[in-house]
Amino acid sequence: MNVLVFASRKGGSGKSTLAAHLASYIANPSRPTLLIDNDPQGSLSLWHKIRNQEYLGLKHNVRNIAEALREAKREGYEWVLVDTPPNKSSIVAEAIKQATLVIIPARASLFDIAALQDTVALAREHRKPYAAVINAAPAKHGDTEAHVVADARGALNALQVPVWAGQITHRPELTLSLATGEGAREYDAGSQGADEIGRLWTALERSLNTIHNTYKKAGTSRAA
Repeated sequence: MNVLVFASRKGGSGKSTLAAHLASYIANPSRPTLLIDNDPQGSLSLWHKIRNQEYLGLKHNVRNIAEALREAKREGYEWVLVDTPPNKSSIVAEAIKQATLVIIPARASLFDIAALQDTVALAREHRKPYAAVINAAPAKHGDTEAHVVADARGALNALQVPVWAGQITHRPELTLSLATGEGAREYDAGSQGADEIGRLWTALERSLNTIHNTYKKAGTSRAA
């Protein structure tokens, strides 16, 4: 079972937004998916309610992540996406401890890069694979990133934080689609927002395959 944990101590980094858009890619009848919404704001729960998709489950305000994941596995879920509160509480630490991969959304700003380091420290403490995703970024000029994005990427590299080579640009379809319970691809399959989310999904699939192959070579089995 794949457990994707979206974590950042910085509010407004885009945890719920990325979780929703990726869930719209993942969930289908042959790939049952569970959302765990532990963000007090409840944005993911609201999107799930609007979407009303039978093979996309939801648990809200879960206090025992490990038990919830064991139950999810018994119920046949193959994917679990966990949205966490914007802090470094025990709830966040426990979610990271159970993760297959920790996704850390970050805007290209000093405050986001500074806050990200607490989440990175938790992932490293629990020896969990993690990666930053630059989110809500200014648009590229051709193939050239905005200076603020290039600077943020440089700062992350200096901190030895793995960061996705792409970016999620601030685009209207990424917001408008959520209001109808959709992901960007469903809302407008030809949009640039849908293309970027699709590229992120492809990168995550590749990373997860590598993670699972590494566990197999090491002879390690995951409890989840």
